[in-house]
Amino acid sequence: MSDEAAVAALVTRWVDAVAARDLDGAVAHHSEDVVMFDVPPPYRGIRGIADYRASWGPFFEWQRTGGVFELAELHVEAGTDLAFAYALLRCGTAADFEANPDNRLRITVGLRKFGDQWTVVHEHHSFPML
Repeated sequence: MSDEAAVAALVTRWVDAVAARDLDGAVAHHSEDVVMFDVPPPYRGIRGIADYRASWGPFFEWQRTGGVFELAELHVEAGTDLAFAYALLRCGTAADFEANPDNRLRITVGLRKFGDQWTVVHEHHSFPML
């Protein structure tokens, strides 16, 4: 499997885990010192795997109200030991999609290869300003 395909598979598994509210799957393949800049605060971002893990609880609760998290588009660039992926996701409720059917969550993921394993070291999630 090429590095691009391996990173694409990792990101796709992550999206599927988040959609299924699978916390262990959502944090799998993330570094101990992962940094995430997310849509909600804290403004300085999430730092470290413990805080990253803790950040998913409120999102999973929101999903239980009918929230959708689906991969719409994915692009990957991979070198020998660094890679990044950027994606668009359908993330919202039926009411959100009715009000703005084209709105997409934008995600950028930075990865580092340790041995033969790709590991997420950075995530950035955002919505366009409306």
